[in-house]
Amino acid sequence: MGWFLGLGSAGLVLLVLALVLDGVVEGVLDGFGGAPDGFLSLPAIAGFVSALGFTGAIVLGATGTGAGVAAGAGAVAGAGVARLTWTFGRALTRDGGASAPRGEDLTGTSGSVVTAVPAGGYGEVLLRLAGQPVKFAARSDVPLARGTEVWVEAVLSPTSVAVRPVER
Repeated sequence: MGWFLGLGSAGLVLLVLALVLDGVVEGVLDGFGGAPDGFLSLPAIAGFVSALGFTGAIVLGATGTGAGVAAGAGAVAGAGVARLTWTFGRALTRDGGASAPRGEDLTGTSGSVVTAVPAGGYGEVLLRLAGQPVKFAARSDVPLARGTEVWVEAVLSPTSVAVRPVER
C-alpha cells in the first residue's frame, strides 16, 4: 500500500509543479505516441499518477486483493481522470469568444463632445468602444458645443468619426 500512496503523493506534487511552472514544460510531450494535442500535458499526467496511486491504495486496503488488481483499478481510474483533465483544460482554453471591437462598431453609438466642433471642422468626442471610453476626432456639419450629446453617423478613419447632435 505504501507504493500506491507514494504514487498518489507524487501525482499531487507533480500537479503543484504544473501550477507553479505554469506551462514552462508544456508542449514537450505534444504529439508523442500519436496522442491528441495536450493529452500528455503535465496536469493530465499528474492526474493519472495521483488517481492511479490513491485508487490503488483504496482498492488494496478495502478489498484485500492483490497489487495487480489494485494497479489495474488505479490505471482505469487514472485514465479517466487524465481524460477529464484534458477535456476540462481544452474547454477552459478554447477561444470561442466574441471578436475584437472594430471602428465600424461605433456607427450608431452616442457620446459627448469633449472639444467644441466647428461647422465643417474637427473637434473631439468621447465614445465608448467595448465599454471603454475612447476619444475620437469628430467632424460635424453644424457647430457643436462642449458637452453636447452626439450620435455617430459614420466612421471616417480609424481615429475620426462624423457626428450629429442628438435631437430630443
